[in-house]
Amino acid sequence: MNKEKNSLKSIVYQETLDGIIRGEYKANQIINEQELVAKFGFSKSPVREALISLCNEGVLHNIPRYGYEVVRLTSKDANEILRFRFILEGGMLRDCYDKITPDQIDELYRLDDLCNASVDDMWVHWEHNINFHLKLLSYSGNAYAYQQLQRSMDILKRAYAQFYWDKWDSAYNPIDMRYHRAILSCIKIKDIHGALKNLELDLKDFRSI
Repeated sequence: MNKEKNSLKSIVYQETLDGIIRGEYKANQIINEQELVAKFGFSKSPVREALISLCNEGVLHNIPRYGYEVVRLTSKDANEILRFRFILEGGMLRDCYDKITPDQIDELYRLDDLCNASVDDMWVHWEHNINFHLKLLSYSGNAYAYQQLQRSMDILKRAYAQFYWDKWDSAYNPIDMRYHRAILSCIKIKDIHGALKNLELDLKDFRSI
């Protein structure tokens, strides 16, 4: 029974989070527990647990006897996360750049090819870009840093969905990966200063998406 309950909780959690990303639930909108119970046809318990998990992660804010408010993320929030990302990714890169192998660089080039491929779905591009940065950081061997980057990316995904959802369409031509190859070229010749400079420029491009 507990396994089934956890499964139901996971469904509500993921569908609600996806609804926020898709713009079904807007910033500051109130999500009502009873509405989700009716929507999913589940009992209150897994629905409430899913909502509490989303509150614990800063996605929702519980307003007693009223509902669960979708947390509004600001441009300041996004910029602070991007600054944190540079410190995190740059620090890990500084630690491992001279140990990255030619095969690992080739793998990063393959991921960058996916980033540059034409896509109709903005979030496909987003996932390719995330995978590039996660793979690069993974070569540091620091699992905690990897988890923190994943979490930062998840928050940024919500932020950009909130800011730009109505501005993205199939004609969107992303530019937030144009410094990837410059980063890789610098790593190949062990130029950490050049790699960090291009990483900083790469992250600044997130602000202009």
